[in-house]
Amino acid sequence: MEQTLLEQEKVIRLSFFFGIFALVAIWEITAPRRKLSISKGMRWSANLGVVVLNTILLRLLFPTAAVGLALVGEERSWGLLNNFEISPWLGVIIGVGFMDFAIYAQHVMFHSVPTLWRLHKVHHADLDYDVTTGARFHPIEIILSMVIKLGVVLSLGPSAQAVLIFEVLLNAMAMFNHGNIYLPIEIDKRLRLFVVTPDMHRVHHSVHAPLTNSNFGFNLPWWDRIMGTYTAQPLTGHEEMDIGLNEPREPKLVSTLPGLLKLPFISHLDKYTINRR
Repeated sequence: MEQTLLEQEKVIRLSFFFGIFALVAIWEITAPRRKLSISKGMRWSANLGVVVLNTILLRLLFPTAAVGLALVGEERSWGLLNNFEISPWLGVIIGVGFMDFAIYAQHVMFHSVPTLWRLHKVHHADLDYDVTTGARFHPIEIILSMVIKLGVVLSLGPSAQAVLIFEVLLNAMAMFNHGNIYLPIEIDKRLRLFVVTPDMHRVHHSVHAPLTNSNFGFNLPWWDRIMGTYTAQPLTGHEEMDIGLNEPREPKLVSTLPGLLKLPFISHLDKYTINRR
């Protein structure tokens, strides 16, 4: 049973990744929200290159990852939820909701701690905003994020099904809300009551530091509203808003794979870190 679920997890996650990626990429071509400023070939080579590298590292370091730990936790009654009699569906709702809040809190932390911000700058330094930006993270940040996720699974004790659903939702929503896609204003206004939309999260990628430190959610939009980190729209509008960071902005550094890998170790700390403001 465990082996079957682990094998299904790989197939399910890959199927959703390629399916959602293709859908958003086509949407970006047919109905783009903004004009791109950097060669897509150059950026995609860097962004997708780091995705491949991160995938290999995670499989080598964490062969069974969070779903595997959840299965072990269920067998050995590790974690809070594994010590209460609750319905499977309620367990899934609690598990997915709590893990989503944990991702929100982690995101705030990576903006608050200077050393972690050095790593997270790789995500924000992208000069354009599209489907590949959603998976553009430094390998060290990816490893740290997995360790945090495993800690949440270990302490909370969600079911393996809840973890798999959360992983699929998080990956799919990260590609969707980083998409350079146009949504009518009224649809976006209603949709962002339930999920993070591209216009909502794009605000977070503004060069303006107060906007960068808002709209931290990736999946559910409620945490930003509850915690007071929600910003509805950029003052200059989405078309005129500058994406990325004020520094660095050299394409050879922020839009190539070697540049992304060395970026945290050569750039200085700046006003974007929350506790520096």
